[in-house]
Amino acid sequence: MYYLLERVEDYLQRRPLFRDAHIALAKKATSKGQLLAGGALAEPVDQAVLLFKSDSAEVAEAFARQDPYVVAGLVTSWQVRPWNIAIGAGLPAITFP
Repeated sequence: MYYLLERVEDYLQRRPLFRDAHIALAKKATSKGQLLAGGALAEPVDQAVLLFKSDSAEVAEAFARQDPYVVAGLVTSWQVRPWNIAIGAGLPAITFP
C-alpha cells in the first residue's frame, strides 16, 4: 500500500519544526517492516510517497493519522491506495488473472 501527502502553501518553511518527529515515526514503521520506502517528490516539493507492506490499508492509515505533518496541519490531505507491483526492486510481483 502507499499513500500520497499533499502540502499546504508554506510546507517547506514549516517542515523543519516537525521533521525529526516525522522521521522518528517513519523509522519506527521501517523497523517493524511496515514502511519499505518513502520520500518527497521534487520539482516542485509538493507531495510525498510512502510505500507500505501490509495485509490491509490500516497500517498506512494509522501512520498517516499520527504523522506529525498531518497532526500539525502541514499535510492537509492524504490517500491510501493499493499498489500492485508487477516487477522490480526485489519485491514480490502480483499475479494478474
